[in-house]
Amino acid sequence: MKLISSLYTFDRTLEKFECRIIICLLSLMITLSFGQMLSRNLFHQALVWGDILLRQLVLWIGLLGANLAIRQNKHISIDAFSSFIPANSKKNVITFTRIATAIISGFLAWAAWSFVQFEKESESILFLGLPVWIFQLILPYSFITISFRFLLYSTKSQNKESTQYNL
Repeated sequence: MKLISSLYTFDRTLEKFECRIIICLLSLMITLSFGQMLSRNLFHQALVWGDILLRQLVLWIGLLGANLAIRQNKHISIDAFSSFIPANSKKNVITFTRIATAIISGFLAWAAWSFVQFEKESESILFLGLPVWIFQLILPYSFITISFRFLLYSTKSQNKESTQYNL
């Protein structure tokens, strides 16, 4: 029980870190896109790599946002059969679903890590001499975190915990 409590504490710390990263990345995105717009309209030129970086930042914010949605149990879920399940079985079905999702996310994390390794070996460059694999590290991180959270929340019967952003 102490281990589970420690994992929930770690999860809350991770959530705060992810929130701060999203704020920084979103601020960078807004500043960069506004600068790109001004540069194009006023000087008829822009940073060549600006749009590429913006696309990567969208990916990062989207995946970190998905992690936070799972943390707060506000992720998209398909709830087609819940009305047909008896009330006394719902907790077991929710637990099973969370464990299955954690296992699938674990496989996706492994596949994403293999993908990042492949990109690292191919030495592809995205822009300004920065390798592609650095920007793709969000993929295995996200799937590992998703797997961790679903596995952790399978220990609860219902995860309706709502969190405040105390940054």
